[in-house]
Parts: sequence; structure tokens; C-alpha cells
Amino acid sequence: MSPLSRHAIPLTVLALLVGLGHPLPATADPGRSADPSQSGTARQSGTAGRPGTATTGEVRTVVRDAATGAAVRACLNLVPADRDPLTVVGLGEVQQGRYGGCTDLDGGQVIATDVAPGRYHLLARPYDSVRYGAQWVGPHGGTGQRERAAIVHVRPGRVVTAPLVRLDPPGTVTGRVTRVADGTPVSGGAVLLLPEIQHPKYGSQGVLTDDDGRYTMTGLGPYRWPLYFTGYGLASQWSGATADRLRARLVRVRAGATATANEALTAGTVASGTITTAEMPFYSQVVAFHARTGDVVGVADAAENYQLRLLPGQPVVLRCDCAYTPSRWYPNAAGIDGAQRLRVRTAPVTAHFDLTGPTAP
Repeated sequence: MSPLSRHAIPLTVLALLVGLGHPLPATADPGRSADPSQSGTARQSGTAGRPGTATTGEVRTVVRDAATGAAVRACLNLVPADRDPLTVVGLGEVQQGRYGGCTDLDGGQVIATDVAPGRYHLLARPYDSVRYGAQWVGPHGGTGQRERAAIVHVRPGRVVTAPLVRLDPPGTVTGRVTRVADGTPVSGGAVLLLPEIQHPKYGSQGVLTDDDGRYTMTGLGPYRWPLYFTGYGLASQWSGATADRLRARLVRVRAGATATANEALTAGTVASGTITTAEMPFYSQVVAFHARTGDVVGVADAAENYQLRLLPGQPVVLRCDCAYTPSRWYPNAAGIDGAQRLRVRTAPVTAHFDLTGPTAP
């Protein structure tokens, strides 16, 4: 695998990092080190090193073995902590943000440059998933829950030192995914740590279920994790049959052990409508986001019309990526702030998109 730039990780590489196998390596510049190994919380520094530009910031930290303190190789994703920037996710992407960095071949220091200002959580993925587990980076160690992770504030022209990343040994989750309606297995379903907008050609970046609906996810840190489940023709959901990540049933992972997490998926409620546009790209989607958390909760391929399946009991906003012009939010808004919330219940939901005119003021 060829080395990446020491600067911000390109989008195509970030998409590959979702797997819990071996992340692609990157090269950091050891001459720019500002070792934060004693830092327990994120803190702002002045203009030490090169802070990027007047409009972007830089994040630095160090990755170590939690038990021995030895330098470890890993990659970090900077995942937006706030709803609106979290919804900046496109075709073929996992909802993990577009900024990050990797250690060099010796491990230890990570530098993420040219990061847009904002609040971020750090998701750490080690190169060696046999020895170490993935984690959300907490103030004093790892966690499996995003909302318990430390928040790193990135400001223009500044360098922020994030908490030290302390990696623990991994555990495994296995289980079976079935249909609520008849108990039959869901084959080709995906199990992920984060939602995605699956590419129709290249498929899911998650762990896939086999013909009997069984899956095995390795390389998870020994914490409590919410898992995200999808299946063809079924509503996507978090573990525990909820559309709200914050209400998910957490799966307890232990180092060196295997936990069981079975899940039953339902067909959900149909949300559908027509799409009017001058010219539609070959790959077009309607994406549903949870209106409060910003998590992707459903994706449907689109042509002259679309059909989404959504878990009842959630508020959603819909985005149509269905034209060569920028995406539109239902009913006809340029951004998520202008989107209309739709409450998904058991009755079908109808939402039409007309992309031929100007966006609503």
C-alpha cells in the first residue's frame, strides 16, 4: 500500500478507512512534532508549527498502547460533532467526515492539517486490528459511544492538541440479522459503526451478512458500541431497533472475547415521491437524515421517482442528490436549515422534488 500525503487525507482514502482491517498508511513529518502525550483534554496552542491557513486549523495528537505507552500506528477521522456539518456526506461515503490523519510507519504522532473550523470527535482505527481495537477518543481513554468522546474545537489559524489516544486490545461481535416479518435471514445486509451512502456499483463498506444472515465484526475496542444495520428492502436501524443512535442498545465488547448481537429488521414505512429535473445523473439518490442527530437513516436510488423505507417514530429531513446542480432539501431548499421536517409514522409519506426552478428563499 502506497504512502499518503502527510497533509489532510483525500476523500477517497477516508472512504477506505471505514473497514476495521488495516488502514492505509500515511507519512507525518516528525520535524513538526508537538508531543501531546501528557494531555488529557483538548487544548488550544498559539501558532506553533504550521497551523494551515487563515481559514483552517490543525489538530495534533499521539497514539500509544494504553498498557505500555509504546507508539502505535493508527489513523484518525475527525467526525463533525454538530448536525449540519455531519450531513455533508455524498455517494460512496461513510458518515465520518472529510478530515483526518495517520501516523507514519513508526507510529505515534498524528497531524491533521487544513481542517475546517468546527467541533469534532476523533475516531481512531489502528493499523493492527489484531492487537488493538478501534475507539472514539475520550478525555482519558477510549469509548464506543460518540457522545462520550472528547470534543476538539478547531479554529482558523490555530493548532489544537487533542487528547492522547490510548489504544486497548480488541474484541469481536458476531450475530445474525433476520426479518421481523417471518424470521428469515437477511443476506447481503451491512453492519457498520457509522451510516453510509452506499454506492450502487461498489456496494457497502461495512461487514456483510452471509446467506444465513450471520456476520462477524472484528477489531472493536473493549467498550459499549451502538451498531448500524441495513438490509435490502428493509428499514435501516441502530442496534435495539431504533432510528435514534442515542437510544441504541449498546453492545458490550470485551478484549479477546466475542459478544453476540442479533438484530431483526422491519420493512418500515414507505416514503416516496416524484423527481422533476432537467437532467438527472446516472447515480442519483434521495437520502434521509435523522432531523435531530443528522445521522443517515435511509438511502434510495432515484430516477423519475424514488422509494425509501424508514423506521417509524422518527423525524427526518430529505435531501435529493438528483441533478448536476447542488443538492436540494425537501421541499425546495438549498441547505438543511430550509428543510421541512417529516414525521415518519406507520402511514406512507409522500414528498415530491421539483428541481427545475430556483431554490426557495
